[in-house]
Amino acid sequence: MALRSHAIFMFIPVRIKNKIYKVIFESETRAGKIFDIFLMLLILLSTVLVMLESVERYMTEYAGLFYTLNFIITVLFAAEYLLRCLSVPRPLSYMGSIYGVIDLVSFIPFLLEILFPQLHFLSVIRILRLLRIFRVFKMVRFLEESNGMLLSLWESRRKILIFLFFVLLLTVIFGSMMYVIENGTNEKFTSIPTSIYWAIVTLTTVGYGDISPITALGKTIASVIMILGYAIIAVPTGIITARFINANRSETGRTCKNCFKQGHDSDANFCKYCGTEF
Repeated sequence: MALRSHAIFMFIPVRIKNKIYKVIFESETRAGKIFDIFLMLLILLSTVLVMLESVERYMTEYAGLFYTLNFIITVLFAAEYLLRCLSVPRPLSYMGSIYGVIDLVSFIPFLLEILFPQLHFLSVIRILRLLRIFRVFKMVRFLEESNGMLLSLWESRRKILIFLFFVLLLTVIFGSMMYVIENGTNEKFTSIPTSIYWAIVTLTTVGYGDISPITALGKTIASVIMILGYAIIAVPTGIITARFINANRSETGRTCKNCFKQGHDSDANFCKYCGTEF
């Protein structure tokens, strides 16, 4: 089905817009997969550059190279963003979507640095380009389930929130108990908030070791919290896994031309969100 052109881009033939759309937004064609691979490599390269720029020695020796590579990457991201706006039937909807905002943020900070050198701190924002890799994940068959995983997380949000609230209650209770038991004999348990911090560290099996009980009763409670921590870790994993298995969806990387949402069934003829025909 031909894309309905936006009035601003009427000068572009519909056939060309359709071809650009299939390459950029679809991941099931050969050209689309090649584009996604190139985009993923570009995102990873730009992320590595941001990390290397934070190392003073590398920045001093290769400042010119970093600037050149960042300039090229920014131009490519800007060109890709423009092509996305040109190929979609509703450019303003794309610009306002979460993907559109992330795509825009991928090149705007560097342009602002060029125009306003005093805004060099914005270079850190370029690390948000890494978020764009989630768009590319759908190109690989064994990563197509990423949409299902996100859906499982969303559908399990209430159970997870209840579980987190329960864990919070446990940390407050155990932290308060340890403050009563250790305070006076252990100078590290100075307050209830500090004791709650220790309970969180112990319950999550992190164990920094900066605070530890010295009384026999305190060590006994700490042992119980440690054992309980292993059991608690398995609960959210089981909730999400069960939801993910029960979903049993057959989804593809197809993107709706109208609402830009993904995760449609492989045999779908219409978008399950807005009803637009594929």
